[in-house]
Amino acid sequence: MLLCMSIGFAQKTVHIVIKTTLGAIEVELYPGKAPKTVENFLEYVSKGLYDKDSFYRVCTAENEADRKVKIEVIQGGNVADTLLFPPIELETTQQTGLKHLNGTISMARGGPNTAQSSFFICINKQPSLDFGGERNSDGQGFAAFGKVSKGMDVVLKIQDSENVDQYITSPITIKTIEILPPLKIK
Repeated sequence: MLLCMSIGFAQKTVHIVIKTTLGAIEVELYPGKAPKTVENFLEYVSKGLYDKDSFYRVCTAENEADRKVKIEVIQGGNVADTLLFPPIELETTQQTGLKHLNGTISMARGGPNTAQSSFFICINKQPSLDFGGERNSDGQGFAAFGKVSKGMDVVLKIQDSENVDQYITSPITIKTIEILPPLKIK
């Protein structure tokens, strides 16, 4: 995985912009804390596999009302099965020190070491998604790897989308995800 070196992985953060039909979401990724997860995500970005994809699922207070462990997130990046890369090793929040706070971006998964392309963004604090949390029965939590730096208003618009059983009736298109040039320090 040489992508790391080609985009300057020595930097502490990598900045991206997720351009959607509802607006842009700027995110800073933390390769120093979650290197395997960031590398995986950026592989999908560099190959353009999220382009023309969508945010397709929302968890809200209303549609989570009957669940024992409730969360609030928007989920996207449902890349076609034929284009998926192999699953990655889970970098838990216990390992990385990152937490699922308002604006945290994290990888979706079923069991341990099964994350591939699908990712989510948290709305408000979501400690049940951290290591030891109860949202996933194995207690391993999910792999947080960055945080929204601008565009939470867009995240909230997406979360407010009409949905049936958490699936957005008209998914919100991800036009593209771009890696931004490193910030220059003056």
